Amino acid sequence: MFLFWNWMTTAISIEDVRREVKILKSLSGHKHLVKFHDACEDANNVYIVMELCEGGELLDRILSRGGRYTEEDAKNIVVQILSVVAFCHLQGVVHRDLKPENFLFTSRSEDADMKLIDFGLSDFVRPDERLNDIVGSAYYVAPEVLHRSYTLEADIWSIGVITYILLCGSRPFWARTESGIFRAVLRADPNFDDLPWPSVSPEAKDFVKRLLNKDYRKRMTAVQALTHPWLQDDSRRIPLDILIYKLVKSYLQATPFKRAALKALSKALSETELFYLRAQFALLEPNHDGRVGLDNFKMALMRNATDAMRESRVHEIVNSLEPLAYRRMDFEEFCAASISTHQLEALDRWEQIACLAFEHFEGEGNRVISVEELARELNLGSSAYSILKEWIRGDGKLSFLGYTKFLHGVTLRSSNTRHH
Repeated sequence: MFLFWNWMTTAISIEDVRREVKILKSLSGHKHLVKFHDACEDANNVYIVMELCEGGELLDRILSRGGRYTEEDAKNIVVQILSVVAFCHLQGVVHRDLKPENFLFTSRSEDADMKLIDFGLSDFVRPDERLNDIVGSAYYVAPEVLHRSYTLEADIWSIGVITYILLCGSRPFWARTESGIFRAVLRADPNFDDLPWPSVSPEAKDFVKRLLNKDYRKRMTAVQALTHPWLQDDSRRIPLDILIYKLVKSYLQATPFKRAALKALSKALSETELFYLRAQFALLEPNHDGRVGLDNFKMALMRNATDAMRESRVHEIVNSLEPLAYRRMDFEEFCAASISTHQLEALDRWEQIACLAFEHFEGEGNRVISVEELARELNLGSSAYSILKEWIRGDGKLSFLGYTKFLHGVTLRSSNTRHH
């Protein structure tokens, strides 16, 4: 059975609908994505023919359950959401309007599958591109969208809001006006103290907090979220994560000193962090010698390619991995190349990780470095020297503070040095 959707044609809306049709056409093949059948237009309307979902919206199911789900039932919903969003993100599509109203159940059955709908605000996004138009629904909009500089992580914030609602029945950011909601999104912290949060598992709370981090760089990706302890299931297939490509690109462009710092950091990872990295390494299908090169990265992307991936030019990121045409990476180096300092900083045990990493760095990697060289390493000018001096010990090597700051990186704003 099909659902016919008709849209009135105005000069602006017709372009939006054509883009939606283009995205729906190009994004085929995921079980939690609404099936697109056809589209046509006449003088007054555009018609989209899609799969009929008779089970109603996720929002209605939340309300029919008295406003919240049990943890186990919430997990089932969140896994489906993350699975389809991970698929979209790998293809270079950002949805930009994730909310309970945009997930439909295929039937009235309690265990019916959910489908993601309404790509009217969605867009193709290149791996290095940032978007700047403010779109979406106020309660679910990410802080960086309001700052007009965002990409895939904005969807992850919205999933955090949905998960918060599933677990406690109320919105994390609320106000009577839209501007009030935006202020709350930018400044307020979600409440994890009131009922029912004391009875919610620590893993579930940590999961939501890792999605609702106001710093988009510290948020988990959809794939990482699927490997979080709250959801981790050894039997579930983990999809390929485009973040790996972005981090490996950055690693290949890094100096030997920065690579040594990352190698030390990777040696401090726990089994939880390694689970995700092992899954990603396996998806690259290492050669018999247990190493990966450029071809492995190329083929892994090709195995997942749709028309959407070509449209968003995701495959172009492989061009920046060219050094791997001449050498290969073992799992140990892959770990060093595929970790994000910002994401690790969001962990409760970051201090512990950093201390252990610094011990490794002291053993192999830390060396005498001048303020001038350190500034060059960080791409900073002489105005940063006074700050960087504080990072170097009496013996001329990086201190623990210097090591963590160096990993994090700094950005110069006008004449001041600001830490990010």
